[in-house]
Amino acid sequence: MNRLALVTGGTRGIGAAISLRLKNAGYRVVANYAGNDAAAKAFQEEHDIPVMKFDVSDFAACREAITQINRDLGPVEVLVNNAGITRDATLQKMSEDAWHQVIDTNLSSCFNLCRLVIEQMRERNYGRIVNISSINGQAGQYGQVNYAAAKAGMAGFSKALAQENASKGITVNTVAPGYIATEMVRAVPEKVLEKIIAKIPAGRLGEADEVARCVEFLVAEDSGFITGSTLSVNGGQYMC
Repeated sequence: MNRLALVTGGTRGIGAAISLRLKNAGYRVVANYAGNDAAAKAFQEEHDIPVMKFDVSDFAACREAITQINRDLGPVEVLVNNAGITRDATLQKMSEDAWHQVIDTNLSSCFNLCRLVIEQMRERNYGRIVNISSINGQAGQYGQVNYAAAKAGMAGFSKALAQENASKGITVNTVAPGYIATEMVRAVPEKVLEKIIAKIPAGRLGEADEVARCVEFLVAEDSGFITGSTLSVNGGQYMC
């Protein structure tokens, strides 16, 4: 196989699980990160996965990174847009910066990186793109109009891009995780976490590797007839 995969936000949480699973499946993986140099260095040293620091919300920075990847490793054939941030507040208290930061990092990043790899994918008649959305982009969430809008937008973006490129052997799909046992979720106060779990029919949080398994399935060479789909990974909490 030996195809090259780029995973944004790929050194921690769900992104780290995706990077590891793809590496173990035989892909060459580059893991992007934004700011935690110590965590990225530790991840690279422990798992022997190269890391690359750049701002996915900045088109010029993305272009520079893709140029370097092309030069050093070859064309990206698998792209996983996983990078994301939250800046939570109700709309009446949300700042303009909080809106744009979340939209730019979570949604505009999909445009930036897909735009920069899509032409090479079309030339090669092969590509796999997976955008990591969220249950909160499907069901909404109090205090997250920015995050919900960005994550819902990813699903529409994926469907449109899938239609444009299906004839070129390129698939574009969305994975929408529910509440996953990442470091961030585990940091939620115990009583709040208990209320969250009580609303999940499966009776537990998901594991990051369960999300990664879905990504591995969607980017496989023999998954070429699956495109424009959204795969929910939420323990039955939201069904659509």
